[in-house]
Order: sequence, then structure tokens, then C-alpha cells
Amino acid sequence: MVEQIDLTQVNWARAQFALTALYHWIFVPLTLGLSFLLAFFETIYVRTGNEEWKRLTKFWMTLFAINFAIGVATGIILEFQFGTNWSNYSWIVGDIFGAPLAIEGIFAFFLEATFFAMMFFGWDRVSKRMHLFSTWMVAIGSNLSALWILVANGWMQNPVGMAFNPDTARFEMESFSEVLFNPVAISKFTHTTSSSFVLASLFVVGISSWYLLKGRHILMAKRSIVVASVFGFVAVAYVGLSGDEAAYEVAQHQPMKLAAMEGLYDGEVNAGAIALGIVNSQKIAGDTQEGMLVEVKVPFVLSLLANRKFNSFVPGINDLVFGNEEYGIVSAASRIENGKKAIAALAAYKEARNNNDDTASKQALVKLNTYKDDIGYGYLQSGVDTVPPVATTFYAFHVMVILGTLFPLVFLAFLYYIYKDEVEKKGWLHIVGLCCIPLAWVASEAGWIVAEVGRQPWAIQDLLPVRVSNTNLTTGTVQTTFFMFLFLFTLLLIAEIRIMLTQIKKGPEED
Repeated sequence: MVEQIDLTQVNWARAQFALTALYHWIFVPLTLGLSFLLAFFETIYVRTGNEEWKRLTKFWMTLFAINFAIGVATGIILEFQFGTNWSNYSWIVGDIFGAPLAIEGIFAFFLEATFFAMMFFGWDRVSKRMHLFSTWMVAIGSNLSALWILVANGWMQNPVGMAFNPDTARFEMESFSEVLFNPVAISKFTHTTSSSFVLASLFVVGISSWYLLKGRHILMAKRSIVVASVFGFVAVAYVGLSGDEAAYEVAQHQPMKLAAMEGLYDGEVNAGAIALGIVNSQKIAGDTQEGMLVEVKVPFVLSLLANRKFNSFVPGINDLVFGNEEYGIVSAASRIENGKKAIAALAAYKEARNNNDDTASKQALVKLNTYKDDIGYGYLQSGVDTVPPVATTFYAFHVMVILGTLFPLVFLAFLYYIYKDEVEKKGWLHIVGLCCIPLAWVASEAGWIVAEVGRQPWAIQDLLPVRVSNTNLTTGTVQTTFFMFLFLFTLLLIAEIRIMLTQIKKGPEED
């Protein structure tokens, strides 16, 4: 069965999904964070009655609306790809994965879209308090949408609350509450939304810095910087806390991803975390080469992050591929063998059922239940197939961490000079603020690369490899749609940037 898989087609389907996801994620974090900043700005306006705050809110709301519209367009295409390119995935886990996505569309997105119209067009048509309520509902609805999508994604990283049905060869939901309160989903939601708040805050600070450099809209820029810097600093503190929890959950449920994030090939007690390093791209699991060409380590930190204990053992890539009896780690080769037994037992069960042979079907079912936890490994060829792209995962993780360490310093610098009433004179700081706009997106996209590239080769961790999740389309068909989407998304991105820049140059409208 594995030999019949067209890996070229699979890789093009993966590339298309990655392209769509990365483009979509350009728009989503700004929507999540800017929606709450709009709510803060308008709340200040309603409480103070100061029309300058209303003018400020309407300006940022225009930028929000541009981004929101294009984000919706890319998101719809992303969800459709589950049916077009990944129909096997949709068939096998659709009962579970589809539920949170359906809730997101029916409830959260509906809430968000309904109040968006009132928020954007209702300034002179509804009362101040009703308009403020609609703005808060857009913020809450946007983040509820993120919740349900991240619940679905969290389940892919740590599948819980389900059972395998041998009669249909599908995974079916047994406990919705387990899926919803999956610890991986919770950590992903808190970390993703808080990092989006940081991105939006840097966006506001950066554009406000441009106005200060130009000597325009000084009061609006300074007020925007104050609110965004406070919000961003609080958010970035929570990014650190949620990131610590996310790393712990990765260690518990996806140890191979953690090993790739740290370039760790041989497990260690009192393992240190790499602050800076260069990965040996020629290194293969099991050979004698060094995994890192250069590394600067912080002692003991990785053990603490992974297990909440300094003297704990953190498995490396070699331990997970070849096994480690001392720490009870089963080799990937053993799991592959068990997986093939599970696949054979499933085939035997189906044949026995078709032949109405109850005795044989019961025997096959017993064998299937014995090995079903490793059924996904049966589609892999060797233990090395369980290793994700180490260099990509390592560099993306460390870029994200380094930038995440820089951002709170930027917020503090702006708040300090605002407090000293010297921010207008600090041209260097305004340039830093501008530079942080693209850096915020780099950090955000890097986080998603870690999450998705780091769990390869799995579509569903340990249960369903990507290579058997795809649709039986021709390679040429997927290639054609890949370049169509590349052209379309690039066009949308250019259009958004041009519209945004035009609006920013124009600035807030005078009453």
C-alpha cells in the first residue's frame, strides 16, 4: 500500500497547504490583536467623551477592516483544501476534526461578522454604548474563532477523546470535552492569541512611529503608542508563560518535535537549552557526526522546561528512533512493526466480516486492539522517517524565541520615553518601531513553522502520516492549483499593502 503512494503529489499538496496557511497567517494575528486594541481605544472614547479618541479609533478600524476582509478570503480557501487535497484525512478523522471547525463557522464567525457590520458602519446609526458593545463582540468573536480552529489543530498534535472504529476504518469522537479541554489545544490557544496581541501592538507602535518621524498626527501617535505598548508588554509577558506551558506539552506528547527544536540527538540528564547554534545539516540519526556545528547552551534549562525537574532525562532523536531501554523508550522500528501488524489485522477483520466468519473476525479484532496505538507507524518505511526536518524546526524556534525576547524591551523603551515626554525626539526609537513591524510577522510565522514542520511526518500525531492523508489527484492538478493560489495570494497581499499604505499616508480623517 505504501509503495503505491505518489510522494511527488503528496509533497506538492503539502506545499500548497503550507503556502495557503502561511499567507492566511499574515492576516489572522493582526485581526486577533487589533480587534482588542480597537475595543480599548473606543472604551476610552466612550468614558472620556474626547472626540480625538473617536478619530483615532476610526483610523485603526479602517486598517482592521482591510485586513479582516482579505483574511476571510484566504481562510475559506484553506478550509476547502481539506476536502480537495486531503480527502483521506477528512474521511478518517472528519467526525472529530470537523466538529470544532463547524462550531467556528456557525457560532464564532457568525458572531464576529454580524457585529463587524455594526461596528464599521454604525457610528452615527446606533448609540455610543451599543457601538462599543459591537466592537467588543467583534474582538471576542475573532478570538473565539481562533479558539475553535486551535482546538482542531491541538487535537492533531495530541489526539484525545476518540476511538478507532474498525468497521468504518475511521476515528470517531467519544468525548467532546476531552477534545475541547485538550491541554495541547489550551496551550496553543493562549500562546497563539497572546503572540497575536504582541504583533498587533507592534503594528500600531510601528505606524505611530512613522507619524512621529514625519511630525504628523503627534497626539494620535503618542496615545496609540501608550495603549499599544501597555497591551503589548502585558501580552508578551503572557507569551513567555504560555510558551513555557506549550514547551512542556510538546515534551510530554511530541518528544521528537522537542528534540528537533533543540537539535538534540542524544538524550541527556540535566539537559541544557541551546541559546544560539548552527545545525549540522548533514547529520542523520544514528551516524557518528555531531548534531550541532556551533552551540551556546544554557545549562539545565531544557530539562526544567521539558519535565519541570532539573535532573530529568530529555530524550534525543536517536533515543526516539532506536529506543532506549534504560528510560523505557520503544524504538520506532518496533512501533513500525506493530503498526504493520495492526494494518494486517484490520484487513483480516474486514475480510472475515465480509465472509461472515465471526471467529476469525474476533481473533483479528483482538490483534488489532493490541497494536492499534501504533497503526500510523505501519505506513512508514524506517525509523528515520519519524524525524522531522531538524534544521528548519531548530532555526524557526530560535528565531521566534530571540525576537520574542526583543519585543518587551521595545515596549518598555517606548513607555519610558513617553513617560519622560521625550519620545518625539528619539528618532532611533521610531526606526526600531518601524523595523519591528516585519519582525513581528517573522516571529509569528516562525512559530507556526515550528508547530507544523516539527510534527512531520504526522497529519495526526502517531496515528496518521501525511503521506496517506491525501486525495488521489494527479501531480499536475495539484501543481496547477499551487501556482494559481500563489498568484492569487500574492496579488491579495500586494493589494492589501498598497491599500494600507495609502490609508496610512492619508492618516485619520479630520472631523
